[in-house]
Amino acid sequence: MVAGVAAAIAQRQTDVRDVLAAVTPGGGKSLLPVIMGAALMRAGLIDRICWIVPRDSLRRQAEEAFADPRWREALGHGIALRAAENGRDPCRGLQGYVTTYQAVAAAPDLHLQEFRRHRYLLAVDELHHLPAVADTGTAATAEDETAWSRSILPLLESAAARLLMSGTLERADGRPILWLPYRAPTGVRRMREIDFKAPGWAIVGYSRRQALAEKAILPVTFGAMDGTATWLDAERTTRSVDALSRAGENTRDALFTALRTGFAQAMLREAYRSCREHRAKRRAAGTGSGHEGAGLGKLLVIAPDQETARNYLDTLRGWMPGAQAARMAQIAISERRDAQEVVAAFRLRPEPAVLVSVAMAYEGLDAPAISHVACLTHIRSRPWLEQAIARATRVDPHAGAYEQQRAVIYHPSDMMFERFRQMVETQQGTRAMVKTRRQHELPFERTVEAEPEIIPLESNATALRFAVVAPGPDFGNPSPGRDAADRPPATSPAKDGVQVPSAVEHHLRQRIGQIVAAQVIEDQDNNLVAEGPVSYHTYNAVLKRCMNKARSEMTLSELEAALGWLERNRISDHLHLIADDPQYRWSSRRKARGAGSVTAFSKPARRTPPPGTGKPVS
Repeated sequence: MVAGVAAAIAQRQTDVRDVLAAVTPGGGKSLLPVIMGAALMRAGLIDRICWIVPRDSLRRQAEEAFADPRWREALGHGIALRAAENGRDPCRGLQGYVTTYQAVAAAPDLHLQEFRRHRYLLAVDELHHLPAVADTGTAATAEDETAWSRSILPLLESAAARLLMSGTLERADGRPILWLPYRAPTGVRRMREIDFKAPGWAIVGYSRRQALAEKAILPVTFGAMDGTATWLDAERTTRSVDALSRAGENTRDALFTALRTGFAQAMLREAYRSCREHRAKRRAAGTGSGHEGAGLGKLLVIAPDQETARNYLDTLRGWMPGAQAARMAQIAISERRDAQEVVAAFRLRPEPAVLVSVAMAYEGLDAPAISHVACLTHIRSRPWLEQAIARATRVDPHAGAYEQQRAVIYHPSDMMFERFRQMVETQQGTRAMVKTRRQHELPFERTVEAEPEIIPLESNATALRFAVVAPGPDFGNPSPGRDAADRPPATSPAKDGVQVPSAVEHHLRQRIGQIVAAQVIEDQDNNLVAEGPVSYHTYNAVLKRCMNKARSEMTLSELEAALGWLERNRISDHLHLIADDPQYRWSSRRKARGAGSVTAFSKPARRTPPPGTGKPVS
């Protein structure tokens, strides 16, 4: 579909420049920018590609989509994108870059100038996160989603072509979505509807029903768990429900209580046991032996908040053998510095087999190994829930036949989730077709509300809709003598042996830093420098002068050239290049003051202001 539209644009058979792809979550959106970018670049209609994603954890996935050797061969393209920071020349000699909503909002002029220098295909992932600017009515703050829309809108206006992707064409708050063409409302029809015949637009849809028919995604099996809950309300009166499924107006408070007390632990145990049993069966059938444990299945736990996520992790690790716990179960939350590495390892490696997260793994996580999801969240908007269940519906190429793969979703049996579940079951053909109401009439929460002013006391699980899975063997497949210290490093995991550009850049920068540090130590130990300081900072400044660029700004080819230069030369032979460098003198004095010592060359240091500031140095 998108391939046909891209081919028509490339052959100048249509005036379309905006392509909207409404693809069910898990239906393969990440391939669409590759298809369209390859066609338009080959036709000479674009020079560069920019792919904007909603989360930093998705940038590597976007790089991998263009680096995938199978699609490079199938589409005959040699395009490479890099995960860029907000620095000069985001492409660094490649054909495009990947960035985030937040990065664009932080430096909108930098990205706009880049779009004005080149003809860009702009791919915007999960467009429904961006509300239409004209509908806001209030000034935007840096934290508001409107700030993202205001920053991305000029890029949409400047792009040579646009590919807009989303798993849903409806926002949780009911507002219109940025850039989409809507029909003019009439007196009878008040609901916003997209104009599928808008000039210059091509709108492509790929529904859950189509994806299931083509075996592009897995059917979902739901495990609905009911239970009791008791809490103190805002007036400190004891409240309780005998069943979440019959909580009525108390559903919100009952659910809040259940997710933080005994009910959550019971549901977590069922999801853990079910996934463990599934992994045992897959291992017994011989799956995983040829791909270092791939294809066995994994468990994703979605928690309501970060504190509860940490409690869930402790609970899960308590059910595992001590030697495996830290290796097999990990957490990815925003306050953890290693969150991105944990998510990447969960996606690309056999371990960890259990990931606890809040929102980081909620949307766009491309991890086909996920077979079970414990949906322990109180969010009930349709777009959020669709994204949650889609984490398990991707087909795993290492897990054997399609019919043998599973997508099991454990969830609380409350009224709102049950209605969402009925919609999904209807779409995937497990229920008889019935006439359904329009989406906007479903009683889903439109926004994520503040936490209720209650004190959870206790809750218990009372029923599960399908048979309880018997306990199986340990989650991992332990090897003698293997522990956490034997694990490979969690940085720069490669997909199918292919390193993405940002990972290669990181490796080259690290290698250059290691060589510079080694030369410093060698020169200090052997007294090879007669005059002047011998320090890492000094040698870095010399290397920058020799290469005419800091390595943080170098392209891949420039980094390779710098590495080659270091292998043939000694930095100490070029110290004279920075003897009269005011920028080096200023930075070295700052470092010296911070270290409580003075570092200078033999000449008296002039009080030179930092380059480009014009300010005196005190």
